[in-house]
Amino acid sequence: MTDTPDQATGQSEPVGDDLRSLARAHGVATEYWDIDGTQRHVSAHTIRSVLAALDVPAESEEEISQSLLDAELAPWRHMLPPSVVVSEGVASRVPVHVADGADATLVVELEEGGEVVLQQVDEWTPAREVDGAMRGRATFELPRTLPLGWHTLRASSGGSQAHAPLAITPARLELPDLSPELGDRSWGLMTQLYSVRSSRSWGFGDLADLAELTTIGGELGADFLLVNPLHAAEPTTPITPSPYLPATRRFVNPLYIRPEEIPEIGYLPTSQRTLVEWAYEGVAPANEDPGPIDRDAVWDAKRPALETIFAVGRSRSRQRELDAFRRDQGSGLEDFALWCAVHEKYDERSWPLTVENATPGTIAALRRELADRIDFHVWLQWVADAQLARAQQAARDNGMRLGIMHDLAVGVHPEGADAWSLRDVLARGISVGAPPDFYNQQGQDWSQPPLRPDALAENGYAPVRDMVRTVLRHAGALRVDHIIGFFRLWWIPNGSSPSEGTYVRYDHDAMIGVLALEAHRAGAVVIGEDLGTVEPWVREYLERRGILGTSVLWFENTEEGRPRAPEDYRRLVLATVTTHDLPPTAGYLAEEHVDLRNRLGLLTEPVAQVRLEARIQRERMLAAVASRGLLPDDPTERQTVEALHSYIAQTPSALVGVSLADAVGERRTQNQPGTDTEYPNWKIPLADGGERCVLIEDLPDNARLASLVTALTNEMRADG
Repeated sequence: MTDTPDQATGQSEPVGDDLRSLARAHGVATEYWDIDGTQRHVSAHTIRSVLAALDVPAESEEEISQSLLDAELAPWRHMLPPSVVVSEGVASRVPVHVADGADATLVVELEEGGEVVLQQVDEWTPAREVDGAMRGRATFELPRTLPLGWHTLRASSGGSQAHAPLAITPARLELPDLSPELGDRSWGLMTQLYSVRSSRSWGFGDLADLAELTTIGGELGADFLLVNPLHAAEPTTPITPSPYLPATRRFVNPLYIRPEEIPEIGYLPTSQRTLVEWAYEGVAPANEDPGPIDRDAVWDAKRPALETIFAVGRSRSRQRELDAFRRDQGSGLEDFALWCAVHEKYDERSWPLTVENATPGTIAALRRELADRIDFHVWLQWVADAQLARAQQAARDNGMRLGIMHDLAVGVHPEGADAWSLRDVLARGISVGAPPDFYNQQGQDWSQPPLRPDALAENGYAPVRDMVRTVLRHAGALRVDHIIGFFRLWWIPNGSSPSEGTYVRYDHDAMIGVLALEAHRAGAVVIGEDLGTVEPWVREYLERRGILGTSVLWFENTEEGRPRAPEDYRRLVLATVTTHDLPPTAGYLAEEHVDLRNRLGLLTEPVAQVRLEARIQRERMLAAVASRGLLPDDPTERQTVEALHSYIAQTPSALVGVSLADAVGERRTQNQPGTDTEYPNWKIPLADGGERCVLIEDLPDNARLASLVTALTNEMRADG
């Protein structure tokens, strides 16, 4: 028995063996290792709060005992497991629970039609008394030859039947052919799309700009373009600026639509076309403004323009295309559009979609009442999908082997569309975050409700499947932010500090399997952001499954704290110099990451100590780069940035990413973790070192961009 501080009273409360066993049965950690390698024990208060979010009573010894029994009997109470996810070619078995002594059959109904009758294996398991009746277990073997796909298990015994989803997933995702002249490797650009504007943007980088960026990237020899999550936010202002706190992870933010690229704009009467042009003219001057991007002003101008285009109607063939898109996206799209329509009309005081109010009758009435606005929001997604398709086609037409690399956020806004439509799958009273680490010494609370591991299994992992499938419709790659969340997430009970949470484990075989299956079907590469506190076995597992990892230059150090030599980097990674949670490289070299955190009061150690550590890190890195002949004497800032990129070009890493901000000399931080309104996170437009805006039209002739690409690719060719 271990004494731990109780977070509700501040006093010590024993964590008994039964509570510990109950937590373990539900994947809730009772201790963990922190960033310093110290074992930390989780308080009883946190354990009980997390169990409560999983609907597991644990407030008294009696509740704990009953919950332990329920956990033990749970599989026996159901004929089939809630869902089964296995890798192709792997021997696996499925238990079927029936009345003791009864016969059972198990059939696989194949996704493409037909069925396979499974053979029962000679595996005896003692019968158990369950709720006053004796239950037996029959075990069936899944053939190794079952095809990849989403199938259905159908069990029968006596007059009873049960169904469960069965997913056969790729054992490994194979990399596509990369650039032979670069040693079977590829490089690409990385950017925050909203920050990269053209003279025709509406003050906000959009999907037409994305097509231009893929064209320019392809002309430069890039094979991919990594963009920030394009997930949808609120349909009304004020709009949450963070792309990592979306209303939904499945659908696209219509703020990225370019109205002039919609075919129906050509049919507008002159008076209405003039209104659209006036709306554009009201926000176009912001394209040259280096100050914070104003999403609200952009949407206030763009939404009426989109409504005007929507109202003009569509030809019969175009309407059929829209109808087909709507059928294909199904109930997920209908629910999202309903939420958007409700969000437009109702405020929090009269919100009709609360758990208590959202009865089937209420929802049906809302669908009838708001049918026109639901149609509008469905149309927006169709338009965004078409413009995304065009951008990906431009990427492939211009030689990119992968094209668009989307970014998948960790979670969603606690009051967003997914929080409502997936309410039965998300935990209540909990938010996701991270324990303290070197860069965020107070820990992080991302305010996002986590998916429940048990509910995911009960729903056949459909929320993960549908999300990944939709995001990959027009992409060649997917970066999964914080992929450790497919293994475990840091759950923080509401009212607790980020340091007072604990880890909750997920069925990573199922989660990664579903991700791999959908990526395989889309022909996409998957990159997992595996930075921070990640157990070595996780990286090894991801590598076996063909999921690439992430290497950031500043984080790649030996056990002695020295920069890792390029040849010691992993092969299956996306290697970069920086990341969106750090300043661009020019700013990092100038210690902006220290200055900014000090100004914002985010440091828990003396600033002089943090600055000294940053300076030592920088000097060690520059010495390592210089030792390889990559850094001239008395280098300029540009030469230093290029040398750092040449350093990662010498790695064996399959993919190498170049931040567009680095390429044009930007110094300002895009996002400072641990802040909200204290800093203009996710609002910094692309600019050079003098804070002069860099437009898309400027990129083909940008000398600094051309020089960096030349330095990088020359080094990759030499290494290859």
